Amino acid sequence: MTEPQHSLREAIPLDLPDFEEEDYQEKEPQSTGKKIFFIIGGLLILTLIVVVLVMLLQPGTDTGRVRDIFIIFMALEFLLIGGVMIILIIQLARLTLLLQNEIKPILESTNETANTLRGTTAFLSEHLVEPVLKLNQYMAGLNKILSFFKSEKD
Repeated sequence: MTEPQHSLREAIPLDLPDFEEEDYQEKEPQSTGKKIFFIIGGLLILTLIVVVLVMLLQPGTDTGRVRDIFIIFMALEFLLIGGVMIILIIQLARLTLLLQNEIKPILESTNETANTLRGTTAFLSEHLVEPVLKLNQYMAGLNKILSFFKSEKD
């Protein structure tokens, strides 16, 4: 019973890392750099789409070429969706492993602790509370008997 609690204490570090303002400031430019990268990438893709559409709308462009380019765009979109789905499946598998390997033992340890508390409560109820209640009942009965004899004397 003490082994799961001991291993749980080892698994969860109690020392909190010191928070330094310098570490926070170093991480902030990286996140703004990523935002700028995504904004520039999105603008480039949007510009590319606009240029292609302008070129397709020029007189003399046949519908076969438009159809072919549309098919190419659809294929690229399917590739993108497929990649995102693969990433989603991998993340779901990691979440499942996390639940099985990390959360389940913690819940089992908590359940074991609750059962121990339940047993301790039952033990205290039997061996401490019930005798005190019986003693109080006997004292109340004795008090009534004594009050009965006192009232006859008066």
